[in-house]
Amino acid sequence: MAIKEEYFRWFSPNLGMDMEMMVYGDRGYPVIIFPTTMGRYYESKDFGLIESAKWFVERGFIQIFCPDSMDKHTWYNKEIHPAMRVRNHQWYDKMVVDEIIGKIRWNTGSGRVAVAGASFGGYHAANIAFRYPHLVSHLFSMSGAFDVKSFMDGYYDDQVYFNNPLDYLPGATHGDLWNMKIVLGTSEWDICLEANKHMAGVLQAKGIDHWLDVRGWQEHDWPLWREMFPHYLSLI
Repeated sequence: MAIKEEYFRWFSPNLGMDMEMMVYGDRGYPVIIFPTTMGRYYESKDFGLIESAKWFVERGFIQIFCPDSMDKHTWYNKEIHPAMRVRNHQWYDKMVVDEIIGKIRWNTGSGRVAVAGASFGGYHAANIAFRYPHLVSHLFSMSGAFDVKSFMDGYYDDQVYFNNPLDYLPGATHGDLWNMKIVLGTSEWDICLEANKHMAGVLQAKGIDHWLDVRGWQEHDWPLWREMFPHYLSLI
């Protein structure tokens, strides 16, 4: 049986442009998947990540939301000043919180969502989770990287600080951080292995429970993430 899927397109007041999103399943715990670097809202289906979660979706345990990215207007846009890159990202974050999480967080009684993503999607998931821990119950980062300063061409301000988890997390005090289920997935051949070890060290130093899942002999690519994703979903 095919997974129920639905396409949404709406005008985002936060972005001043149309936003697109695919939704898989019709009920269950809400899980938001952010695309990989400059990826699109349909890539999780195209690369088999949705199929890997089919068992959970078909039984109504989870419902998956796949919003589009805005990376080409934010961190990866070298045509605009770095201050505008991070400002555009702020608007994207606000869109996610107001226009997606705000509408789906009460689909179950928890009032929270799970967030996930692979590669740069892992950054997006982690940044949302760590900035808004009262809205997020589970973080599943797969081969994520967490330092955006390399995109800033040396520019740094408060907005960069508050969107760079390695900078703001050591000083974070929100109690829900200690209640969140956090998985940092990586592998021995992953280009982001050291980034995940670094993030795990930051969490450990704060006494925040997490699972650094280092898998063997697989590269930073979809086969690894298709293996990880259903395993992590079983933790919800």
